Amino acid sequence: MNYNNKPTLSFWQIWNMCFGFLGIQFGFALQNGNVSRIFQTLGANVDDIPILWVAAPLTGLIVQPIIGYWSDKTWGKLGRRRPFFLYGAILTTLSLFIMPNSPTLWIAAGMLWIMDASINVTMEPFRALVGDNLPNKQRATGYAMQSFFIGVGAVVASALPWMMTNWFDIANTAPIGQIPDSVKYSFYFGGVILFIAVGWTIVTTKEYSPEQLAQFNQQESQTTQTNITNSVNFTKGGVIFSGLGLLVLATVLGLDLEKELYLLAAGLVSFGVIQFIAAALKAKQHTSGGFYNVVNDVFTMPEAMKQLAWVQFFSWFALFAMWIYSTSAVTSFHYGSTDTSSLAYNNGADWVGILFAAYNGFAAIAALCIPIIVKRVGLKVAHALNLILGALGLASFMFIKDPSLLIWPMIGVGFAWASILSLPYAMLSTSVPSHKMGVYMGIFNFFIVIPQLLAASALGLILRHFFENQPIYALVLGAVSFVLAAVAVLRVKHTQ
Repeated sequence: MNYNNKPTLSFWQIWNMCFGFLGIQFGFALQNGNVSRIFQTLGANVDDIPILWVAAPLTGLIVQPIIGYWSDKTWGKLGRRRPFFLYGAILTTLSLFIMPNSPTLWIAAGMLWIMDASINVTMEPFRALVGDNLPNKQRATGYAMQSFFIGVGAVVASALPWMMTNWFDIANTAPIGQIPDSVKYSFYFGGVILFIAVGWTIVTTKEYSPEQLAQFNQQESQTTQTNITNSVNFTKGGVIFSGLGLLVLATVLGLDLEKELYLLAAGLVSFGVIQFIAAALKAKQHTSGGFYNVVNDVFTMPEAMKQLAWVQFFSWFALFAMWIYSTSAVTSFHYGSTDTSSLAYNNGADWVGILFAAYNGFAAIAALCIPIIVKRVGLKVAHALNLILGALGLASFMFIKDPSLLIWPMIGVGFAWASILSLPYAMLSTSVPSHKMGVYMGIFNFFIVIPQLLAASALGLILRHFFENQPIYALVLGAVSFVLAAVAVLRVKHTQ
């Protein structure tokens, strides 16, 4: 594939193109740092939190490949990707306004679903836009710039509840069952910033038309993809995955195991059914529709993408463990409170926001350092080193007793986070066909979502049965997962 004949963009053109990620991260960071707190405030038990979080990754699993496929096929007055930026930003802003006013737990869980879907509508095309607009030699810079804005945006967004309380004297406590005003105002402010930042990218960034992109990539061949398409046996896959799902379901029912395992069974059966549908469409030669093409692309993805799947799996399992258990781990282990109406609990929850802001701030710095590391040791070794730093950071939560010292492990987590957001995409970028940039970026999200669904279905069970339901051990398991990701990345074969 030849992308190198695209014009080189200036620093400020790349800056403007990626600036919207600042706003997206406001929504993402507010969600990650505060939704568990909202759930607990509205009455959720600690061991129920992973299931309540299922909405977020499941939404991404469904939405991102669909949005990617549609954005590949879209062209209008706003361009190819920018219409999705606009609609997603409007929906996300409204969701951020509504979420902290949820009167009941089930409404909050539903709003998480809507909010995450809205964020995904905006975020996925941003990844594809880098591939659309930049030549190969600038793509790493583009993804690093996105990581920079992710870090900067999340620093402010994660610290907003603490800032509202300590800078503006807004209460961080409330009667039992009510969300503190500091959280509410943080969500309102984040919604406004998100809309402004995404709007800036829409106004200042131009896109190449489909015809221009076709001219840039005239030498790209469809032969390999077509041959692989005809060789996929969807029926066999459908039988295997449906059978596994039914076996898990029978085991859960027969042994009266935890309800979370129903999610695993449902996921396996659903993937089997999807393959049966694809097989039926293929038999009838109805292979031009979006559903069939997305399913087929899952099975005909580039080899580098298959190898990176394991890296993403273990990386995001660790991140998801950190996001959903940090609040309960720090408040119980370091602050000694599980009472959501107590000052100790809310001070601990606010401090988690600061810790999340810290790792994102370190990630912004890491985004500037990582290209230098890559030049010295290469993409794979650089990513492995950063993942090991993340593992050391999470593991140290178990040994540090003074919560004020937890800032320092966030350096390692920040380097891992910045690396996860950039280097896997850099390794993948030379393998993805330009005319399917959006859908492949969406499919790549599968390897982010699947470990999150597994974490949601299994983490609570593991903690209850092996670790006396102590949330701090979820962070230790996250550290182990980071190490496995570091090992997996060294096995990836990619084009430098």
